[in-house]
Order: sequence, then structure tokens, then C-alpha cells
Amino acid sequence: MRIFPAIDLYGGKAVRLYKGEYERMTVYSNDPAAVAAKFADCGAQYLHLVDLEGARDGTTPNLETIREILSGPRLFTELGGGIRSMQTIERYLDLGINRVILGTIAATNPDFAAQAVEKFGERIAVGADIKDGEIAIRGWRELSGKTAEEFFGTMRAIGVRTVICTDVSRDGAMRGANLELYRHLAQTYEMNIVASGGVSSLEDIAALRKLDLYGAIVGKAYYTGAIDLARAIEVAK
Repeated sequence: MRIFPAIDLYGGKAVRLYKGEYERMTVYSNDPAAVAAKFADCGAQYLHLVDLEGARDGTTPNLETIREILSGPRLFTELGGGIRSMQTIERYLDLGINRVILGTIAATNPDFAAQAVEKFGERIAVGADIKDGEIAIRGWRELSGKTAEEFFGTMRAIGVRTVICTDVSRDGAMRGANLELYRHLAQTYEMNIVASGGVSSLEDIAALRKLDLYGAIVGKAYYTGAIDLARAIEVAK
């Protein structure tokens, strides 16, 4: 199982939100590129980036910060947040991002997601952010009206291979991963499932590994010291 340490970007800083609430933001570093370099020092090979301003507004305000991160140690880097046009996809891929994550646009315009998959193949992933049983959109501030089952079924049908699935109720809450959710998804859909939200201990990592998931995202637990990244990578092998 791949471990994706996460950097959430806001105003050029590495931050974390509590359950997706922008009003409950903690700044962990003013130098996200240094954070990514430290990930690499711990043995990380993968990196998960989120532009929180982009997710909320559909813009690319952290482009230069992302460029700086990519100029450091080479990590397989996926990026989500505000990617709602082919031009933005191409801009990020040209910058050196390995895989872009479609969130709001995949839920509201699956035809666009299908076109992106047809053009860019496995360099397109989607984000399934589950809140109150539905797919949340626009920085988790709204509900799409689509259930997780409907969304996963549609994405599978259009050829999406990788889904980053977040239980919004657990994101940043240090409550543990929603194992039942990920067990169900892994058993139901032949897709690369990345677990996100609530991963807060090495026990969580070990339990997710037993589900044979494609990957898991480690965010707040790294920044607070609850998870040693090097150990997490070892446990996930």
C-alpha cells in the first residue's frame, strides 16, 4: 500500500482544516517545499497536494508554491483542488504533476471527467468526498445530491481507475479511518482506492493495508507527531 503524506495549501502555507471547515485552520509550515523535502528524507515516494483555495474558488492561487515543491526531491505527486477545466489540467501536468484529482467537476459534470480520462488516461483521478452519505463539492461546503454508490458507479463506467475517498466527518479529527467504508469500496469496485480522512495511527495503517487498498493519505497525524512517517511507510509495505 502506498503512503501519500499530504500538504494542504492555503496562502502559500501548509495548513490543515478540521472536518473541512476553513474557519478552523491550523498553519503547520510557511515553507511547504521544505515539508515535502522532509517527507522524502523519511523515505516517501508519493505526495498528495490539495489547493484549498482552488477547491473553494475554482482557481489556481498556489501555482508558484506548487512549482517550488516540484523543484525539490522527485516524488510521484498528485494534486487536487479547483481543477475544473482542460486548461487547468494541462497546466498542472505540464508543470510536472503526475496525476490530477477531479473533485467538484467530476460530481457535477461527469461528461467532462469522461473527456479528461479519454485524453489523459490514468493521469486523471477523482476525489470522492463523502459527507452525510453524499458526495460533497466546492471545498466540502455543498452536497451534490449524489450518493457515494451513484458516484463510484458512474466513475467506474467512464474508465476512472483511481479514487481518493475522504470521510469528511473524520478528516483532521484524529478519530481513526472508516474501515467499514473502505472495506465495502474495496470489495465492490475494482478501482485503486486511496483512503483519506482520520488516519491517525500505525494501527490504522496496518488495518488499511489488510484491506489491500491502493494507498492511504497521512495528514494531520504526521504534523502532530501521532504517526512517524518512516514507520508508516514500513508498516504499509
